[in-house]
Amino acid sequence: DAKHLVPNKMRDFFCTINLDQEEVFRTQVVEKSLSPYFGEEFYFEIPRTFQWLSFYIYDKSVLQKDLRIGKVSIKKEDLCNYTGKENWFMLQPVDSNSEVQGKVHLELKLNELITDNGSVCQQLVVHIKECHGLPLINGQNCDPYATVSLVGPSRNDQKKTKVKKKTSNPQFNETFYFEVTRSSSYTKKSQFQVEEEDIEKLEVRVDLWNNGNLVQDIFLGEIKVPVKVLRNDSFQAWYLLQPRENGNKSSKTDDLGSLRLNICYTEDCVLPSEYYTSLRNLLLKSSDVQPISASAAYILSEVCRDKYDAVLPLVRLLLHHHKLVPFVAAVAELDLKDTQEANTIFRGNSLATRCVDEMMKIVGKHYLKVTLKPVIDEICESPKPCEIDPIKLREGDNVEINMENLRYYVDKVFREIVRSSISCPTLMCDVFYSLRHLAAKRFPNDPHVQYSAVSSFVFLRFFAVAVVSPHTFHLRPHHPDAQTSRTLTLISKAIQTLGSWGSLTKSKLSSFKETFMCEFFKTFQEEKFTESVKKFLDDVSSTESKEPSGVSEPVHLKEGEMYKRAQGRTRIGKKNFKKRWFCLTSREFTYHKQQDKEPIFTIPIKNILAVEKLDESSFNKKNMFQVLHGEKPLYIQANNCVEASEWIEALCRVTRCNQKRLSFYHPSAFLNGSWLCCKATAESTEGCARCTADVPADTQIEIDGDRETERIYSLFTINRSKLQKLEEACGSIAVYQGPRKEPDDYSNFTIEDSVATFHTLQQIMDILEKLDESHEKYQKKRSSSAKYGSEENPIVGKVS
Repeated sequence: DAKHLVPNKMRDFFCTINLDQEEVFRTQVVEKSLSPYFGEEFYFEIPRTFQWLSFYIYDKSVLQKDLRIGKVSIKKEDLCNYTGKENWFMLQPVDSNSEVQGKVHLELKLNELITDNGSVCQQLVVHIKECHGLPLINGQNCDPYATVSLVGPSRNDQKKTKVKKKTSNPQFNETFYFEVTRSSSYTKKSQFQVEEEDIEKLEVRVDLWNNGNLVQDIFLGEIKVPVKVLRNDSFQAWYLLQPRENGNKSSKTDDLGSLRLNICYTEDCVLPSEYYTSLRNLLLKSSDVQPISASAAYILSEVCRDKYDAVLPLVRLLLHHHKLVPFVAAVAELDLKDTQEANTIFRGNSLATRCVDEMMKIVGKHYLKVTLKPVIDEICESPKPCEIDPIKLREGDNVEINMENLRYYVDKVFREIVRSSISCPTLMCDVFYSLRHLAAKRFPNDPHVQYSAVSSFVFLRFFAVAVVSPHTFHLRPHHPDAQTSRTLTLISKAIQTLGSWGSLTKSKLSSFKETFMCEFFKTFQEEKFTESVKKFLDDVSSTESKEPSGVSEPVHLKEGEMYKRAQGRTRIGKKNFKKRWFCLTSREFTYHKQQDKEPIFTIPIKNILAVEKLDESSFNKKNMFQVLHGEKPLYIQANNCVEASEWIEALCRVTRCNQKRLSFYHPSAFLNGSWLCCKATAESTEGCARCTADVPADTQIEIDGDRETERIYSLFTINRSKLQKLEEACGSIAVYQGPRKEPDDYSNFTIEDSVATFHTLQQIMDILEKLDESHEKYQKKRSSSAKYGSEENPIVGKVS
């Protein structure tokens, strides 16, 4: 959210997330506010190098261009300082001189020339080769050119390249010559004087500009290189473009407002799979360790400050290797040992409950979509007033009509849920089955506990949470507005209550916190809803085999708006790009004129031969990829680099088992009778580049096991001191067997068997040591191969 934004009057605001100058996400517009609450979460892989992560606040305009109010920009190197916690950031002015992105490739040389009379003078040769990654201007590739200057205390020679049209990666290949020092016999009168010592003060400055034609040219960035670094030798390197030295300074001192962000940034160096064998095996056998508190997976959750940090990679890894159900059963059994009353079962934030929560989010994504998305869309797109709290009613509201509207929505949502058991993923059913039987074993005299063990997850932590935050579960693109959000909150409360009816005794049915909700529930027939809930809970906690929903109906994987190139059709002789709605399921890849319309074009998944990036040079457009199938390639342009990467990954994953996948492809397009990449003239010529490797992940559960293991290694490494404390605690307990008299350093740790826990800790420490060595070797190899100044490791700032 943001607060105290300017101008000091109610406006419509939205916020964008940018990698350098490329917008990758945009929030919804919050209308008529000075302190807008966005409440949106974005999780994404970063597919390219970047310098800044930026957040721009815009004032939405209907007739004119949206106005940028201010920004928060965080350097990549500084992201780790803010990760995992909420911070308020002051908005900074948006200055065009500071909005830069990209890198430039330069070669500099200092020559000595002998003149006709035998005297010596020095000449500077500047070869500007190319640029990569320049920003889009108004959504389009820019028309860049460069100015090359030799600047000193008393001189400023400037030369200019040709303008390159519609490209973010211009190839200039132009050479410029500058006189650095003149021979002493040089007599021609000059505008400036050159002294020998001036060479220490001279520098080469390269400025990148976008040619504005009829409007003002836009600054894209600059670099400065002191001439003295050459030392009579040639110097060639890549440089990151920098803002002007006064770029971040502004005459404005006004307070533009502030923006609250919660950023979680992780950067992992994933080694080849064989390096993780020992750690992976130790984690995967956790469910077999007795007691479970002595296992590596449990120890990980004990040493992490926030259990969630450990739960996410742990659940994904165990899911990937089909080991989650026995682990959840083991930690749930430990949880139940400390549960004294049946009505508080699985209500806390323990390792067991968090593991089940995360499992439901990952595995239940499609289940939620097929069950709730249609009714959530109806509520958000055609909202009816549903406020029944007398304190919050507006003037003119009719509480009886509102109650009828709310009842209509609650009935519809409840009906969809209790009818959905056939779509519940088998893995969720297996977990619920384990929890149900563990609960019944712990409280054998309570007939309701077997239901509350399941309803506390499936109703309270899954459906009710998805209803109140549909954007978090990808059921809606954005956080709902305030009125709709209130409606969803009331529906969510009702679903929680109805879900608990199947597991509560009659005496507890009337215990409501709010009087108005009590009045609302008087309209419900308890017996009817109780029976429906019980039947549903019986169904979703059954181990009877049933067809997974992905077999009986296609699994919806991804959808969104992109641009596709007309396939062989022309408009006034020119190939054109059209905006279309794309949809990917486990059976087919389609595009539609608009969302919810019939598909215009369909490619069965089994017919896709390859999915690869397309060179920008093909159509002078960024973020393009190609889908190769039986007919001509389908060329698609995504809206940004993150979106392009996500679509390529999703398409590769769902087609990875296709038997006719290609081994080679053309990285560029076939235009004007030849392939741009290899110049072959036959359209049927085999590809000239090897296809990229398959994505190592499951179709419905997008998991890379090695990456998750590397994250766990990083967490163990960060918390190494706690591992050592736990080791000491185990040693102390083993030596001193008497009762603990007072709290100590290890009183927060769960140590049931000090010997078994100590043994596991030693194994973890040995594995960490070996992985440390492997990472050090890799970093040395990487630093020696990626020389400073190379394209992979460009120079930042001024060279000294």
